[in-house]
Amino acid sequence: MVVMVVRLMSVLLCSLGGYRIAVLLNENYILGHPQQVLAIIISIILGILMGAVLGGVIGRFTASALGRLEASLSSVSSADIIFGIAGLLVGFLVALFPSLALFRMGYPGYATSVILFALCGFVGMRVAVLKRSELAGMFNLGQGLGGSSSGAPTTRILDTSVIIDGRVVDIARCGFMEGTMLVPRFVLEELQSIADSADKLKRSRGRRGLDVLNSLQRLDDVDVEITDQDFPEVPGVDGKLVALSKLTGMPLTTNDFNLNKVAEIQGVKILNINELASALKPAVLPGEGMKVKVIREGKEPGQGVGYLDDGTMVVVEQAKDKIGSVVTVVTTSVLQTPAGKMIFTQLPDSGEE
Repeated sequence: MVVMVVRLMSVLLCSLGGYRIAVLLNENYILGHPQQVLAIIISIILGILMGAVLGGVIGRFTASALGRLEASLSSVSSADIIFGIAGLLVGFLVALFPSLALFRMGYPGYATSVILFALCGFVGMRVAVLKRSELAGMFNLGQGLGGSSSGAPTTRILDTSVIIDGRVVDIARCGFMEGTMLVPRFVLEELQSIADSADKLKRSRGRRGLDVLNSLQRLDDVDVEITDQDFPEVPGVDGKLVALSKLTGMPLTTNDFNLNKVAEIQGVKILNINELASALKPAVLPGEGMKVKVIREGKEPGQGVGYLDDGTMVVVEQAKDKIGSVVTVVTTSVLQTPAGKMIFTQLPDSGEE
């Protein structure tokens, strides 16, 4: 559509230019009436042809430029645009006062003023975007512009582990994670690197992560945005995720235990999928009985370890000789951790099957 509009405008302008050239030639050279009409017709036709060719080239370039601009804007939040414009205007205002004196110097002053406006505008825009969280808090503009909220935030950053895990799709499908899922481009690159790995298991995990993103994009209540924001000076994807979360004020969604701890130390809000899954598991109270198959030895002497159907680890005291057997155990305590839930049990006096 853009190419057609640009080409049409180019044809109109070039045909008008051809007509004006023909008229100019007729005014400077004495031609008979038939020759004048023929010159005008030929000039208009040449103008149309030239306009069609130039319009196609310019139209494709314009369409490509608009596409890149649209892609760039789609990865920029509305708050960044608002603060960027505000910072640009403040920068222009700062440049205005010295420019009033520079205008009296003639052309050197004009050139200096243009450079000053460009420099101050750029600096003002960058400072406003980079410090938008602090500025929003300073002027009490609310979390919609500041990047976080006293209520449930609507934008969350997804890390590689939570995308590969895939449970975020089910949570979002149930309506518990509405809003925007922000995926940094360096996370996409890591997913692609895993998907292209020579190791079969890694390749499968990477492809699963890409499928999860496609599933998220198809959900009606979720918007998946890709951001090009990067931190070249920060090593590692985990460090970049923490820096992005600190910059934007958006919570980081993960199920990586180490990233969870590192981010918490730096004051980043974390949404841990494992913690959510553990909180939703049926509660097991001390004194309750259950059946579990002991499959291996525990860390402590005499311990046996089994697992429930949902993956919860069950530690059975004095069950080392029961490995491979299904036993009835009694719960003694439950330990809840961000990495999951552990149930400690013991064998009753007659608790073997």
